[in-house]
Amino acid sequence: MSDSLSILQNVFGFDAFRGNQQEIINSVIEGENALVLMPTGGGKSLCYQIPALSRIGTAIVISPLIALMKDQVDALVAKGVEAAFLNSSISHEEQNEIQEDLLRGNIKILYVSPERMMSEYFISLLQRVEISLFAIDEAHCVSQWGHDFRPEYMKLNMLTKTFSSVPRVALTATAGAATKEEIIRCLSLYGGNTYISSFDRPNIHYTIQKKGPKAHNIQALIKYIKEEHSENAGIVYCLSRKSTEEVSEQLVKAGIKAMPYHARLSQKYRDKVQEKFLKEEKIVIVATIAFGMGIDKPDVRFVAHMDLPKCLESYYQETGRAGRDGLPSQAWMLYGMRDLVLLKKMAFKGVTSAARRRVIEEKLDAILGYCETTGCRREVLLNYFDDPYTGPCENCDTCLTPIDKMIDATELAKNALTCVYETNQSYNVHHMVDVLLGNLTAFMQKSGHHHTTSFKAGADYDEALWHSVYRQLIALGYLKMIMDGKSELKLTEKSLKVLEGNEVVLLRADYKKTVSKNTEPKKKAAKKKTTKKKAVKKVLQYKTFDGTDRTLFENLKIFRSDLAKKKRTKSYKIFHDQTLWQMAQRRPKELHELEDIHGIGPKKLKKFGNIFLKALEELSE
Repeated sequence: MSDSLSILQNVFGFDAFRGNQQEIINSVIEGENALVLMPTGGGKSLCYQIPALSRIGTAIVISPLIALMKDQVDALVAKGVEAAFLNSSISHEEQNEIQEDLLRGNIKILYVSPERMMSEYFISLLQRVEISLFAIDEAHCVSQWGHDFRPEYMKLNMLTKTFSSVPRVALTATAGAATKEEIIRCLSLYGGNTYISSFDRPNIHYTIQKKGPKAHNIQALIKYIKEEHSENAGIVYCLSRKSTEEVSEQLVKAGIKAMPYHARLSQKYRDKVQEKFLKEEKIVIVATIAFGMGIDKPDVRFVAHMDLPKCLESYYQETGRAGRDGLPSQAWMLYGMRDLVLLKKMAFKGVTSAARRRVIEEKLDAILGYCETTGCRREVLLNYFDDPYTGPCENCDTCLTPIDKMIDATELAKNALTCVYETNQSYNVHHMVDVLLGNLTAFMQKSGHHHTTSFKAGADYDEALWHSVYRQLIALGYLKMIMDGKSELKLTEKSLKVLEGNEVVLLRADYKKTVSKNTEPKKKAAKKKTTKKKAVKKVLQYKTFDGTDRTLFENLKIFRSDLAKKKRTKSYKIFHDQTLWQMAQRRPKELHELEDIHGIGPKKLKKFGNIFLKALEELSE
């Protein structure tokens, strides 16, 4: 066996390992099984390539990415490694030669597809070869709860029986709790170590905007590229092949060097696009998700999405192609509700399993919740992958420019969370919404949930509102959805603070309250007579201070509203609710203490700092 560090330096040309690479590599060299979760660009390949060169025999790498096998093998051969691949893209003569080399022990690393691995002929061939290890790349494909489930991957459990003494290392860039469990179960990795690297890409700035009309969206992209990345290379992802060509054409007309890329274009053209992308700096590739996997270009400065990706796993992988060199880069996205309809139609095609369909819907809800969140996007994204992180990150749009339209949705949140509690944390969002709206379905009567206090508790609001509330509560970490087909909502420690009245929940205010038709005219008439008087009373009437953060927060809101009227401006332009809530919690007494509060920059500190310090002092008495 060779030393892992010397292989890293002499073969791959790196000075030192990153993160937990060395620990992983040494455990595999010692013959241990392992599950490796490492972000895109984190150096997963080295975790099996170095052990393959250190151990005696041939390493078999199972990968679904047939189109990329040649690139990976060419890169290894260029470093002097005896590597090859077997797939349908090469002739029978070439395949026979590779198989002869394999039997003679002339190959150290062999890439194959899962279908090839499962063929009886290939299994019998491997039984005549000394195998150093099995590496299962893109291991999330094993799991039906993963974002890229491939049934043939599930058959790889035969490795544990046929080649029981050969170590197995499974690798993926994205896997939630349910997916991790299924990978371990299917590949029998019990007793092996699970290595989880941080998913954080601190150099990537995240920005998300709602779509407008089609022409507006194209102009928004053109403006973004010209203002932010006129000298940079980037990738623009679209859902359809037609869109890639339309968007590319518009970028070219605007003077931006752009090329479309999708699976229907000729292989010759696609090779040309990839070559240009790797060599040139000022080029934009407009592509479907077929582009980017395995392409090692460290200086991609931005990744833009013109449509909603199918899930957060895909979004993370695709945006992760930006800034692999560690320098500041951006992820920019437009999204609309119509994307959701199209994605659901595409994802459901050929899927008959009810549990699998539920998981698909949950993943779509998760990415929509990520788009809708009022919180730190990095926090939502990392927590989705069970990578604990607390914002603000100060490197996403919601941290740097807080949402204009936010409301104190604490009471809505309490109703939503109470409903989960009263139904024993054992049901999905659809059923929670039915309970809150008071829909007396057959299932409702069977479950007995029409007898809970939550039944009809949210009937004043519409179905879309409650779905949005649940999406945002999941995104903000007040609820957890384990995507294993059971679709059960679970309360978190964070939710208990809300239920106990110790935390304010701020959500987007992009919905309207539903009012029944028979009472609407009457309520409107009453509102016309009394609104003005009540509004004045609300501004002037401060609550008696009882020492709680909540009361101080409410009084600060009244003070801000009064100040906004005097300054003839909008309340949110002074400070957002999130800023006031942190003031109420921290109760600063000096200007420098305000500097650490979310949403208070130098200009606002100078303009409003002393005013609010004085207000805090008076309102806290």
